[in-house]
Formats: sequence, C-alpha cells, structure tokens
Amino acid sequence: MFAYIKGKLEMKFQDYIVVEAGGGIGYKIFMSANAMQKIGEVGNEVKIYTYLRVREDDVSIYGFSSNEELRMFELLLSVSGIGAKSALTILSNIAPSKLALAVISNDVTTLKALPGIGAKSAARMVLELKDKLKTESSVSTETPVEVEEAILEDNKQSEAISALMVLGYTRKEVEQVFVKIKEKDTLSVEELIRKALMLLAR
Repeated sequence: MFAYIKGKLEMKFQDYIVVEAGGGIGYKIFMSANAMQKIGEVGNEVKIYTYLRVREDDVSIYGFSSNEELRMFELLLSVSGIGAKSALTILSNIAPSKLALAVISNDVTTLKALPGIGAKSAARMVLELKDKLKTESSVSTETPVEVEEAILEDNKQSEAISALMVLGYTRKEVEQVFVKIKEKDTLSVEELIRKALMLLAR
C-alpha cells in the first residue's frame, strides 16, 4: 500500500518512530536499531521505505532506511518460524549484505550468533533463502563484491558436488572431503572434482 513515507521525524523511541506526513498525520513505524541510527535526530526530514503488515488483530507499519533492508525483511518473513519482530531483531544485529553473505556461504556460525536464532533456525534460513538471495543478487547492480564472489564460489562447489554424486558418492561424503580442500576458492570445477576424487579414493 505504501512504498515509502516522507515527512518530519516527530518522535523516536526504542523500537519505533513517529513520522508526520501530509495532512498532519503521524505514522507509527517500527524499525530496526540499525535503521533508526541512520535516520538521525528528531526534527529531521526523513524518507522511510515501508512494509504494511495486516493481521486480523493488528495493522502495523515497518520501516527501513533502504530498499535493500526492506527486501531482506520480506525474505526473512518467508522463512518458517520467523515473524516480523524476529526479522527486525535480526536486522538490528547484522547488515543485509552481511546476512546475505552468511546465508550464501553457509556460514551457520554467524547466523547462530544472531538473537533468537539457534542451529535449526540457521539451517532453515540457509535452506529457504540461499537460492532466493543468489537469484536476487545476480540481477542487482548494488550487490557487494564479496556477495557476488560467494555466489560464484557456491555455484562452483554445487556443480562439483552434483558431478561427484552422479559418480555414486553421497552428498555427505563429498561435503566432508570438500572441508579438507583448503585451496578450493582458487580451483576450477574440474580441479575441484579431481582433488575430491583423490581424497575419496583414500
């Protein structure tokens, strides 16, 4: 319904702000701690990208300092077990680009360090978001270089894993061997397969 709300920042609380926009209406907007830091002080003119959440017993507006943060919020909502408040808490503790990098590179340790995210939730985030993030990042002109590199690396390893599984090895066997290949970042798909076959044959 609202793409963004632009107006004067009238109030600023711990987890929400009030922005007065056209006609003297004050909008209560829930935001992450990171986004609230970026918008500055009360009295500033602000532009807040918004997500309108409608439930039977609640209508709330969630605000973001950038389209990137808004999109990451929407993606987090698509993960089983993550609600709006949990998504905001996650974005209060990690930048969208760093979260994308952690998901794409299977960095479960970073994900588990986020408030409210345990081992199962972290694994679910990787499972449900990786392909979506890779697709979105590949068509975005604003994707950080490190995220692009992580996508290429993950695609390369996925190709090598698929090829080795065709040869009869299980995914678990292949992944255990890949952990032992220290220089895998610099190897081509063919070199990865050759190296993995040598280790699997031992």
